[in-house]
Amino acid sequence: MQTEITAPMDLLDSQGHITEPGWARQPYWHYDRKQIKAGWHRIKEWDYYAILSHDKGVGVTLTMSDLGYAGAFAICWLDFNTGYYHQVDTMTLLPRGKTGFSAGSSDGKIVHSDKKLSIEFACEGGLRTLRFDAPGIVDAQGKTGISGSIVLRQPKGFESMNIATSWSEDRRAFYYNRKINCMPASGEIQTGSGRVELDPNTDFGCLDWGRGRWTYKNRWYWSSASGLVDNVPFGWNLGYGFSDRTPASENVIFYDNKAHKLQDVTFHFDAKDYMKPWRFTSSDERLDMVFDPVMDRNSSFNVWLIRSIQHQVFGYFTGSARLDNGTIIKINRFPGFAEDVLNWW
Repeated sequence: MQTEITAPMDLLDSQGHITEPGWARQPYWHYDRKQIKAGWHRIKEWDYYAILSHDKGVGVTLTMSDLGYAGAFAICWLDFNTGYYHQVDTMTLLPRGKTGFSAGSSDGKIVHSDKKLSIEFACEGGLRTLRFDAPGIVDAQGKTGISGSIVLRQPKGFESMNIATSWSEDRRAFYYNRKINCMPASGEIQTGSGRVELDPNTDFGCLDWGRGRWTYKNRWYWSSASGLVDNVPFGWNLGYGFSDRTPASENVIFYDNKAHKLQDVTFHFDAKDYMKPWRFTSSDERLDMVFDPVMDRNSSFNVWLIRSIQHQVFGYFTGSARLDNGTIIKINRFPGFAEDVLNWW
């Protein structure tokens, strides 16, 4: 069953349960942190951006999150040409929801700055401006420093993947998420080795915007990509394993900024060697892709109540996807990523 939400509503009822679980093409659910029936230590809020340049073979990811008892912030430089990446990250203690995340996914401003890095996300009028700096990042040539200012454009009528689901073991635990793909990217990134100018005609960014009250231990699988196929914007958001997906999956193909809904998707991979080829298939036989990894952005930590094992693997996808009208889209060495994450937080 795929329950599609088509009209605005409050996310939570007076008891802290999701009013109506499902998926939507727009962020119809209204999030209000005050309606959550949980202590500050269980509430999670985050914004994550990934910007990739197909032609130049480079990219950057930017993360800001408030986990209640800790804040996590990261900048990662990606070089597909050499298979090299370097990340600088930092944490804050007991932010308790005061990091400054907005209630909506279409406006607001959030800033974090310390000795290791600075990040600013500002969204207004369909434009998302991302500014960042990390003097300690080292590029593939051994040069230090990264800074940048990127603008992602979100035209009116852009469809996105929106989902609101709960956990079967605790219906007050919920996951509200918006994924926006194929946003044209302009601006520049300055690394120690030189400047990368982004072209909105060929370079794209995606957003992972989320708010929720989670259960303590979770493992999820996620894949995303954005680009062009025959000069038409194309991409996808695939994911499962996180919360009860009985009401709907978050598996969506995007073509010309419209969403085409898939049923269940399975990631076939070797958890002992993430650099081996992966395969992606869907239960409705509309998706079949092979993924050739280039770099495994992996990390693990165990600090106080927080433990995490993460493998975000970047590389190239080859295969096909079928749109709602039956059109087959074929791709060859299409840049993107897939991840396997296990968290206790």
